[in-house]
Amino acid sequence: MERKALFIINPISGGKKKDGVPELIEKHLDTNLFRPVIVFSDGVSHARQIAKEAVDKFDLIVAVGGDGTVNEVASAIVGSNTTLGIVPFGSGNGLSRFLGIPMDAQKAIETLGTGNAITIDSGKLNGQPFFNMAGMGFDAHISEVFSHTKKRGFFSYIKTSIQEVAKYKPQTYHIEIDGKTYEREAFMLSFANSSQYGNDAHISPNASVQDGLLDVCVIKRFPLWRFVELSIRMMTKTTDSSRYVEIIKGKHINVKRNSPGPLHLDGEPQMGGADAEIVLVPNSLKVIAGSTFK
Repeated sequence: MERKALFIINPISGGKKKDGVPELIEKHLDTNLFRPVIVFSDGVSHARQIAKEAVDKFDLIVAVGGDGTVNEVASAIVGSNTTLGIVPFGSGNGLSRFLGIPMDAQKAIETLGTGNAITIDSGKLNGQPFFNMAGMGFDAHISEVFSHTKKRGFFSYIKTSIQEVAKYKPQTYHIEIDGKTYEREAFMLSFANSSQYGNDAHISPNASVQDGLLDVCVIKRFPLWRFVELSIRMMTKTTDSSRYVEIIKGKHINVKRNSPGPLHLDGEPQMGGADAEIVLVPNSLKVIAGSTFK
């Protein structure tokens, strides 16, 4: 039986042109498996709206864009029988990289027919879904600052981080994880479903999207000169052996901080209150991973 695939293309994600994507889809999608329908999203939340209306009418809904587009489409699909596909076109592509989806658009389209159909966990922060990573503190602050810069991409992100790190002040967090309480002064808190933010920067090297747990990563106050060392540890998957990083696994997390501030869900910033609730939702999203994903 022929299955239907809806491709939702975000034309502005990652600052990369997508004009040639429909042609790539027609050329490289296995049409014995899927009959494609292609739409372009137009503005914030439009991809989510399109996906919401398409759930259960399509077997596969493919997000063509970055982490924000993936979050929008997956938020509409989560908990349904529709499967998510990803053709990565963002600045970081965190979930795509973790799932072994090729960064090359043609290969990613081919993977929709040859990859692994798996079910993964998702998270919710104050009731809003995330699939790769959520957080508060410095990374949320950077996401907020970065969202106002004209230049996208990895190097622009690094430049913004270096400019901001010297003036950012750590905060005190009261954290409850599965009933156990922790008081921590932290530079940032990350709630990791996968191991990485994107661009192969791994905050929690042993995180799994299928273990029924989130990794709460506490980045403690560190001397400024250690910033480069921590960045290198992220690229070499050795953050868990740093004395400035503490990783605690859990399913239900409550956080209290001194004042409201930025949060991010899959890299998309928003302002949040002083209190946050983060929960793990097991086996909640069907997705096509790359053939190398184990």
